[in-house]
Amino acid sequence: MISGLVRDFERLLGSSSVLYQPEDLLLYEYDGSVEKGRPDVVVFPTTTEHVSRIVQLAAQHDLPVVGRGAGTGLSGGALARTGGVMMVFARMNRILEVDAENHRAIVQPGVVNHDLTLAAEPHGLYFAPDPSSWKSCTIGGNVAENAGGPHTLAYGVTANHVAALELVLPSGEIVRIGSKHGDAPGYDLTGLIVGSEGTLALVTEITVKLSRKPEAVKTLLAIFDAVDDAADTVVDITARAITPAACEMLDGWTLRAVEDYIHAGFPMDSAAVLLIEVEGLTESVTAQASAVTEVCNVHRAREVRVARDSAERELLWKGRKNAFGALGRLAPSNYVLDGVIPRSKLPQALRRIQQIGQQYGFRIGNIFHAGDGNLHPIVLYDPRDAAQFERALEASAEIIRYCVEIGGALTGEHGVGMEKSELMPLLFSDADFDLMRRVHDVFNPDSSLNPGKIFPLSKGCGEIRVRKPPAHAASTK
Repeated sequence: MISGLVRDFERLLGSSSVLYQPEDLLLYEYDGSVEKGRPDVVVFPTTTEHVSRIVQLAAQHDLPVVGRGAGTGLSGGALARTGGVMMVFARMNRILEVDAENHRAIVQPGVVNHDLTLAAEPHGLYFAPDPSSWKSCTIGGNVAENAGGPHTLAYGVTANHVAALELVLPSGEIVRIGSKHGDAPGYDLTGLIVGSEGTLALVTEITVKLSRKPEAVKTLLAIFDAVDDAADTVVDITARAITPAACEMLDGWTLRAVEDYIHAGFPMDSAAVLLIEVEGLTESVTAQASAVTEVCNVHRAREVRVARDSAERELLWKGRKNAFGALGRLAPSNYVLDGVIPRSKLPQALRRIQQIGQQYGFRIGNIFHAGDGNLHPIVLYDPRDAAQFERALEASAEIIRYCVEIGGALTGEHGVGMEKSELMPLLFSDADFDLMRRVHDVFNPDSSLNPGKIFPLSKGCGEIRVRKPPAHAASTK
């Protein structure tokens, strides 16, 4: 069956755009998560018409299709959980239009996030969503997972910056939804597709909203001798109705690893730092920076530094955005979590995360979007030790469960994917799942697009299971 499909794909795309040998497929069985899922064949379309025909050919061979961008996702959303055809959008990477006058751009899904900002910069514009992987992640992947980033606090997630989409449905039909120049009347189908993790349709073209670069920007580094003081500062900034463009937090153990790697200027002897950015008109930025500094001082900040110039600002952000890589120097692997909590409960959540780490025998680092309560605890572990890997999964599930217990959510920006599908009953009832499934089945009735994602695989929707270690986790004993 696969050999016949491979021949069909090679006739359509050329042999250099079709992979099916085991050694090639190994490269596509993982992403940035701890999950695994190997496809049967990988294809690289370059046009919407290619995507449509690939879907039709896969359906004729009764194989599912999984869309994939750069593979930087952290929830297993772009993995072939049940095998099938993986459609990689890396070669659909053209910026089709930058409409500076109307603050819009039209891009293919394989365009890298940061490349879009570089293309818009000569017009005084930029693309606001900025995941930490922005120099490698793609707009299509951002749309699938509704990605966020440090500046989500002021500007929102990807859904807030998408105006229209071109889609390929499971039948191969090509449709357009949304409107380039404003909110389309009727149902918000664009909002439905963004964040649906490729389970409803394949996105082949994206019309995004561009933002004008602010007149002034100030980046502040607040240094604390106690984690609770830093967390309380975030709570107080929110209570005083101060809305920075970004408010990031790193604990002391984590920032020392980052500083040792990046040399961003983080103080090695501090317990925590806040990286806070304010932007807008010059006068308002000055006033906001002063207000933020006052709040930090109230909560015993040892020092509040203001970046002297753009070079120092960029270095501070380089430290933040390369933090996951810095921690990769301390252990064979790490598990990056993505939970959401009410900002008012940030101090207690951090204490509970440390307790869970001690309970399971892990040192857990904390790097996160403190301003909007989006936590990213990082569990360092050795994937070659099956028992250790299983404990890492159990600790991670307990952290996410705690986030929900105190009024939060399972994910802020990484998506559900394979990682959290079995934890979905923590938030949703059987009736909720029934309604979501009915919406899903209108678009994707045969589950031919990205099966095994979002919805729990448990027999009963109310049952919660912790995942078992995948096949790649083998004991070293």
